[in-house]
Amino acid sequence: MNMRRRMYFILQDRQRTKAVHDELLLALIPETHMHVIANNEVDLSGLPEASLLQKSDLVHAIQLGLPIGGLTGILIGVVAIMAGWISPGFEAQVILATALTGLFMGTFASTLIAVNVPNTRHLAFEKDINSGHLLLIVDVPVSRVDEIKTLVSQHHPDVDMRGLEPNIPAFP
Repeated sequence: MNMRRRMYFILQDRQRTKAVHDELLLALIPETHMHVIANNEVDLSGLPEASLLQKSDLVHAIQLGLPIGGLTGILIGVVAIMAGWISPGFEAQVILATALTGLFMGTFASTLIAVNVPNTRHLAFEKDINSGHLLLIVDVPVSRVDEIKTLVSQHHPDVDMRGLEPNIPAFP
């Protein structure tokens, strides 16, 4: 598997973002590995706009909702058994059913909330995005990180490289 790193760039305007985008395409970075986030006033036509998974906190919510829901389901099952609400011999099935229900409910509830919450990984960029700048997220092979950083900084010295994520999340 080809390991990738996520690079973050803050750009001043759409034209500069488009120029960097085009140069990255020429450097053989697939457009599917580039994502742009901007406020609602910025026209992103011709640029690869980030998806709901990348803009919202869905991944973080699922990571929290799954275990919390599962544990809550197990606890409810245990309480039901201890309270005598379950016929003897069905304890394992009840624990399994309440755990699965808890997993589903925890994930469902957390994703309902997270759809409207900005991605926690992008909090550091929120001020720039709100002031009209664009966030360009680029997923590159580990072996090309320095090359891409040099390419962007040489052609666009005013572009602000804002960080490098050590691992790309399982879900963008």
